[in-house]
Amino acid sequence: MQIIPVIDLKNGIVVHAKQGDRDHYAPLKSELCKTPDIFTVVNVYKMAFGFSTIYIADLDAITRQGHNGETLNKILAAFPEINFWIDSGYPICDDRLLRFDNFLPVFGSESFDNHNVAELSRFKRDFILSLDYSVTGEMGAKKLFSQPELWPSNVIIMSLPNVGSNLGPDIERLATYRNEHPEHNIIASGGVRNYEDLRALRKLGIEQVLVATALHNGSINPDGIANL
Repeated sequence: MQIIPVIDLKNGIVVHAKQGDRDHYAPLKSELCKTPDIFTVVNVYKMAFGFSTIYIADLDAITRQGHNGETLNKILAAFPEINFWIDSGYPICDDRLLRFDNFLPVFGSESFDNHNVAELSRFKRDFILSLDYSVTGEMGAKKLFSQPELWPSNVIIMSLPNVGSNLGPDIERLATYRNEHPEHNIIASGGVRNYEDLRALRKLGIEQVLVATALHNGSINPDGIANL
């Protein structure tokens, strides 16, 4: 199983995502590092855990309240050995990101409506799709949830109510996607608390999972990951 560490970026600093309530995300407080500076967090993920792939959500871009394109360009240039999955909304917040070989765009369903989903089929580069769920259900273009022919190979199931909570992953939803779409690589996101959750996801056949809170509070550590 591959753990993909998460960075949520807002107003230029790393924040602690909790249950999708983005207006109230606070600066990250972590046992791993003393500052919510993104360069520090990336370096800790690299040096302490040896992670070679990192997911970044530019929350300003996703919510159309500016973007962190300049910072993202600097991160991609500073860490060429790390692959970055970056959700910066749709369209991509800064076309300069496309210059980097270590940049893989993530497009979230919440950034689309039913009128522009067809544009995904014309995108000329690999990307990951994130099917986003709020407490009320599907977010964004409904067509994306019901038309798997629009999906790329890799699909994140993003359960925002579970993010940064003590709820655990949405096992039922993830199992449904795994069973109904075995031709796609289903990536879990939201709610992972500990090694038990990771083992439960692996039993479903989930091979990749996005994790943040459990890394920063020490529930999941480098030694434990090595022994999974």
